[in-house]
Amino acid sequence: MILILVPNTRSDSPEYKQLFNHLVNLAGITTRVHTEVGSEQTLTEIYLIGNTKALSLDEIKNLPCVESVVRISEEYRILGRHQNDERSTSFVYNDVVFGQDTLNVFAGLCAVDTLEHVEIMMRTLQENGQVCTRMGAYKPRTSPYAFQGHGKTCLPYVFDLAGKYGIKVIAMEITHEIHLDEIRTALHQTGNPTGIMLQIGTRNTQNFELLKIVGRQQEFPVLIKRGFGITLDESLNAAEYLASEGNRKVVFGLRGMKTNMGDPHRNFVDFAHVPVVKRLTRMPVCIDPSHSVGTRAASPDGILDVMHVTAQGIIAGANMVLVDFHPVPSKALVDGPQALLLKELPLFLEDIQIARDAYLKRTELIKRYQD
Repeated sequence: MILILVPNTRSDSPEYKQLFNHLVNLAGITTRVHTEVGSEQTLTEIYLIGNTKALSLDEIKNLPCVESVVRISEEYRILGRHQNDERSTSFVYNDVVFGQDTLNVFAGLCAVDTLEHVEIMMRTLQENGQVCTRMGAYKPRTSPYAFQGHGKTCLPYVFDLAGKYGIKVIAMEITHEIHLDEIRTALHQTGNPTGIMLQIGTRNTQNFELLKIVGRQQEFPVLIKRGFGITLDESLNAAEYLASEGNRKVVFGLRGMKTNMGDPHRNFVDFAHVPVVKRLTRMPVCIDPSHSVGTRAASPDGILDVMHVTAQGIIAGANMVLVDFHPVPSKALVDGPQALLLKELPLFLEDIQIARDAYLKRTELIKRYQD
């Protein structure tokens, strides 16, 4: 059971103390408090853990400073979409809204290689009205001999250039807790010109200690990708690890499943799970067409497979797209064969808008027939 308190409830107020005096006397029930401090108000949720079925909703609702009560009906206690759950399905980070009814495109470099390529990429994004990107500084690789990313050495110029070209949020994978400190340090040294969405890659989806560490910080939102060899339920529970430690600003990413049944694509595209994740949880859903397809192959209609699957994910309701672009794909140090060309960015964005308009028309159609 989740108790949502009246906004700006103070923990030292008499009403709050009266509430807790009641809760601590509930047999077999423990509590966990989550507080989120926003720019205008502080929101507090209290989770009652244990056998809460016998508790009266009306009685709990009438306790001091309780605004509303949600009875947990899904396995995912914190991120789940429960019955009569009116909590928000969106969050704001660095003036960018991420939610189940928004759409953000993160086009950029899978791996940062040179300062020149970073600047070309970000300038192109600005020219096309984009404020988000992806930039890989830390790259976990299957082979120990493959390029592992420039790491902290590239962060200062990546952040400086982001500020120069108005990029508000950079999706950046981390693989170790030390990377958090390196990102914080580089942001501070460059004057905090941009924001970072930490990315948990598919290889670390079940690195539970890393999930706990990332979840304990609330400075950066998190994009967690589905594990490539585990079930959707297992991956959603991995996201719940983040939230259970305190970070509720979580986006769930679909990037394809590792199986030769997806051949000739790199992975089996799983974007049919977009509406499933939105139904089971309150998380915005990201699709990663680049790592799902893995090539620049095109169908006879001339449309790239990457664009086809992107449209499929967006028509299904995806809220974020993580996609590889590169100024010179032949010189990319990671995943060059799947990167789109910068001259294709306007086409890609316009095609996305067509798919988004189709999704919105479909939702309006359903509403009309439901009414």
